[in-house]
Amino acid sequence: MRKFIASLDVGSSQIKLVVGEVVKNKINILACVDTPARGIKKGYIINPESAIEAFKEVFAKAENILGVSVKKVIVTVPSLYAECFLSSGQIAITSEDKVIRNADIVKAMQKCAYNKIMDNKELVTVLPTSFKVNDEVVNNPLNMIAEKLSMKSVIVTVPKKNIEGVKNILDTLGIELVDIVISPLGDYAEYKTKELNKQVGAVVNIGEDTTTVSIFNRGILTNLEVIDIGGSTITNDLAYVYKISQENAKEVKEELALSHTRLSQPNESLTFKDKYDEQIKINQYDASEVVMGRLTEIINLAKKQINLLTKKEISYIILTGGVTESTDFDIITEELLGNLGIIGNVEEIGARNNKYGTAVGMIKYYNSRLKLRNVEFSIFNLEEQEELGGVDKRVNVSDNSVLGKLFGYFFDN
Repeated sequence: MRKFIASLDVGSSQIKLVVGEVVKNKINILACVDTPARGIKKGYIINPESAIEAFKEVFAKAENILGVSVKKVIVTVPSLYAECFLSSGQIAITSEDKVIRNADIVKAMQKCAYNKIMDNKELVTVLPTSFKVNDEVVNNPLNMIAEKLSMKSVIVTVPKKNIEGVKNILDTLGIELVDIVISPLGDYAEYKTKELNKQVGAVVNIGEDTTTVSIFNRGILTNLEVIDIGGSTITNDLAYVYKISQENAKEVKEELALSHTRLSQPNESLTFKDKYDEQIKINQYDASEVVMGRLTEIINLAKKQINLLTKKEISYIILTGGVTESTDFDIITEELLGNLGIIGNVEEIGARNNKYGTAVGMIKYYNSRLKLRNVEFSIFNLEEQEELGGVDKRVNVSDNSVLGKLFGYFFDN
């Protein structure tokens, strides 16, 4: 049974589209494309016309690679004002044999969220934290015999306005919104390990306009906050200090400056004309000093935010986002975070850049939810798979593949 999943990560700087095939819990990347974001600010659509053109571009790039159109996607929505709260639910096991099945777990998750979501909020996910079978705590209730099943979970919601803009554009383009995800869920799914799943830690995603700080307790998202600062601030700093254009400042950031001054070379330089039309030479040491100063501020702000989000002892801090790919980012990470700091590393061939970490992780996260529901799903039907692979490969596309509207994965009719 072949399973193809597509994820769309909508950012302020770029829109990333990743298409992968899940094979034995591993992701084979079939297409990994991006295009400059237009009409988008902090994940919100501010200019629909420009955003539609950008969306068209990224889907066209994927189609050129795959030979078939991507018509179904899971999508990131802004994490701003996302909420995580604890809830509980209980159901009776009504089957004749009293065996707990996937459908019973899903019903218990429904019960956790029933009448708990405010009218102006959208459910993102239900994350089980513990189960009770006949009042006995168990790790996994599946296939156990019981009269009743109780569950505690973390409910994650976002404001409806976080979804509306992207959904409207996808509707306009005839692309089905399969489900919604917030970036921390994708980030953790990409970088998690068995060891991290036993610990309490944080994930810090340094985006273009914002930095998202999220707390995970044994693999469960428990809290998050969005800081209003990101990679574009570094570009703005360079433009201000050297009185150069944003385009030239971005070139300095990406082609010349390092994340730390330790290994920078004063004799390495780039030359531009400033806003007064005068020639200015920018050396690597000075530019790196500007970048290092702002990165230090961002990471220190993230550390402070972590302390506000949890009182538990932190065992790790994962740093991700395109900024973490900059040269010598490991030096500043070690200097500021010591042994706690871990730089994310996307290992999937075809997507080996941290800017794709969220999108690849979204596929892994979504696949885990499908397994929990015991549902088969693919964005490509049989005919499209034949075009994609050139041979007959049978797949079962579930009628319940429309997931993640008002009630996410777990509330299909």
